[in-house]
Amino acid sequence: MATTTPDHSKKSVRGLQYQKRRTRRRIIMWTAWTALVILIVVSAIAWLGFKATTIRAELRASTVLIPELKAAIASEDAAGATRIVDDLMRHTSEAREATEDPLWKIASALPGVGENFQAASVIATSADDAARLGAAPLVGVFQSLDWKTFTPSPEGIDLAPLKAAAPKVQAAAHAVHESSQRLNTLDADSLMPEISRPLVEARNQLGLLSESLDSAASTASLAPDMMGSSTPRRYLLLMQNNAESRATGGIPGALAVLNVDKGSLTLEAQTSATALGAFIPPVAIDSEQQAIYSNRIGKFMQDVNLTPDFPTTASTAQAMWERSTGERLDGVLSLDPVALSFILDATGPIQIEDPTIRQIGSNLPSQLTAMNVVQTLLSDAYAKIEEPELQDIYFAGAAKEIFAAVSSKNTDPKKLLDAIARGVDERRILLWSASTNEQRTISQYSLGGLTSGSTISPTQFGVYFNDGTGAKMDFWVKRTVQVARDCTRDGYREVTLRVTSTNTAPNDAAAALPSYVTGGGAFGVPSGSVQTNVVAYGPFQSDIDTVVKDGLKIPFAAQRHNQRPVGTSTIRLAPGQSTSLEFNFGHIVQDSAPDIAVTPTTQPVKDVIQTTTPSSCER
Repeated sequence: MATTTPDHSKKSVRGLQYQKRRTRRRIIMWTAWTALVILIVVSAIAWLGFKATTIRAELRASTVLIPELKAAIASEDAAGATRIVDDLMRHTSEAREATEDPLWKIASALPGVGENFQAASVIATSADDAARLGAAPLVGVFQSLDWKTFTPSPEGIDLAPLKAAAPKVQAAAHAVHESSQRLNTLDADSLMPEISRPLVEARNQLGLLSESLDSAASTASLAPDMMGSSTPRRYLLLMQNNAESRATGGIPGALAVLNVDKGSLTLEAQTSATALGAFIPPVAIDSEQQAIYSNRIGKFMQDVNLTPDFPTTASTAQAMWERSTGERLDGVLSLDPVALSFILDATGPIQIEDPTIRQIGSNLPSQLTAMNVVQTLLSDAYAKIEEPELQDIYFAGAAKEIFAAVSSKNTDPKKLLDAIARGVDERRILLWSASTNEQRTISQYSLGGLTSGSTISPTQFGVYFNDGTGAKMDFWVKRTVQVARDCTRDGYREVTLRVTSTNTAPNDAAAALPSYVTGGGAFGVPSGSVQTNVVAYGPFQSDIDTVVKDGLKIPFAAQRHNQRPVGTSTIRLAPGQSTSLEFNFGHIVQDSAPDIAVTPTTQPVKDVIQTTTPSSCER
């Protein structure tokens, strides 16, 4: 029998064909899966791109509405503000909803790119919270209040609505503050430009808004009680005279008690610092300030503001008033003639009605305006009123007329608020409260006039002027202050402040100006010349290294005030003479832009503080 031999070649062929079919199926399946994955990835990217475009467009649209909202509020358009804030919330809500998409959340968890998606979510959430919890409630408060009723008047002000609105304003301020803080936790440098640029813009806008709302919340909380909503308040009014400079502005020659009862303002108990005499023993002040400014701060009312630290000035003045009169006042308010000129912009011109003041100022304008009040009070009054006591009486009487005008029904409330805000911003209006809780809040703002502590800019420099002539020549002095050098050496920052002063008095000032203005040489300064003690503060824990006058190093007094370096130098200028002092600060660890505070003078602050001058870091 013949044997059958298996045909292995056929089996091999079939096996190969099967293997090929199997491989082909795998390739097809792999290709299909790959295509599907690619399709999914592409679709996901497209979807995320769509969401990103939505977020960007909605946030841009909301940003455009911010100036419109401010303009509506400024023009007292409540209906317009409501419409705009509704649009604002619609845009921020759309942006926030886009970041809550499941795919967006998955992308946020991916390594490498996830932090960009997370940052976009934080930006959208913060913007929406600011709109819903901040802007919307504030517009509601704005609608409910009749701001025209908050102008002081003889009948007073109904402060109850403002007091009732305070919790809503505080809640809105808190919401915006929290949103701002969330943005501050993000590292913009580690993000893609498409995310970092909107982040920086949103951070800046929310930061400014947060500062404004914090201020508004504090005002709404403090103003009713401080304006006598429950019980009348009495404040010592220091009327600073910039013609004889002091660190916070000018000598407080004229004094009065400001009575505030339900918003009605009345000036009472007018007197002069000279009339109070010397205080022996002096009112106690801390050893640091006594070393820098001497015990004259606590000895004479005229010198309580040799220090730029207004809480020291105010508490000392209050103690002096109590020692002289037996009356303990509720606080201290300070302002200068330039601030009065701002207020006269709101009240309009005023007539001097008081017969005594009219008689004393018979050679002065019978009508005070925003344009002539500074010249009248700081120059003409000394040229045409010979007796110093009468000068102070005229100064106080003019201030009384202006306060009476503020309480009239003719005052424009918006202009008045703008005038006060400008005065506060330029540190021409300062306030101190004897209430610890109230003062804790006031001290957070420039209204409190602080020179140290956590509430000031980390890199604040201060330049303050104290008259050494014993006269009223500072009306003629023009000054500028600027950062002349800002360098880093051996890991520490070095900053040079240049202070330039010019005596613009006429060459014949000794003969042309009254001796009360020139000083008549009574304190060793030639008539017509001006002597000034220039005091410069550096940032916290820095040092003052040298002082250079017109290119030459000079000796100076180096001290410290609340861990800030203080350098003091004295200059003397004849008519037409100019000089520059350069205060060189070193060992500065703060890296933010320099912030400069200066004594308010008769010049606009913007003309005194100059822009930084680029210079070589080589010595």
